[in-house]
Amino acid sequence: MKSKYLMLLFVLVLTSCASKKDLFYLQDAVENNETEIKYQSMTVQPNDILKIDIETLIPEAARPYNQSVTGSGAVPNLLVMQLEGYLVNKDGTINFHNLGEISVVNLTVVEVAEKLKNELTSGGHLNNPKVNVRIVNSKVTVLGEVRNPGTFPFTEHNVSLFQALGYAGDLTINGKRDDIIITREVDGSRQITHVDLTNTEFMNSEFYYLKPNDIIIVNPNKSKVTSSGYIGNIGILLSVTSVLLSSIILLSR
Repeated sequence: MKSKYLMLLFVLVLTSCASKKDLFYLQDAVENNETEIKYQSMTVQPNDILKIDIETLIPEAARPYNQSVTGSGAVPNLLVMQLEGYLVNKDGTINFHNLGEISVVNLTVVEVAEKLKNELTSGGHLNNPKVNVRIVNSKVTVLGEVRNPGTFPFTEHNVSLFQALGYAGDLTINGKRDDIIITREVDGSRQITHVDLTNTEFMNSEFYYLKPNDIIIVNPNKSKVTSSGYIGNIGILLSVTSVLLSSIILLSR
């Protein structure tokens, strides 16, 4: 009888512990080394803010086509760049200086720059201008079993899922590494996918590099869910189980 209760206690302990294999990232990295990197170009979407800078050989000629709230030579921060930027309307257009409404939705920033350059040149506004375009309100949200959940801005063209999780302080030991949820909104539709961080396969998918406004959800693993039941703490569970077993053993003598 005593051995049966001890076996029960042993099973309870095992079911409350996470396997070390569940905690390791990219477990097949050795087999999938030296793979080609597939960068993705972010496309402009409604509600994006574009920072557009026009340069010419004669700076004074480009000045009417630049909007700036900072003084000459000042180093703008991200908030200032957003104030100086062009908000993409719901119909996918921006209202650009002296050019009026320009459609930019679903274009990459390189394509937007080329389009503005052609408009400025063909319209006789400027001679051979240099156009720089950047999305300055990009952000990702990381929720769930991470050390510092929140919303994180970025200005890079390519931010990986690992980088975003790094912004949030990495997964806790209770994070479910083989089932990360990513939600994405593109062209008015919502996409939801599941990513396995223990396998390198996802690194070749369209979800390895994130897009602005992606939401990453890290659900708790099995051991966390188990320990969050009615008792809520494995230490308390073991203490209660120990008392019950001791009482049963004493009564059975």
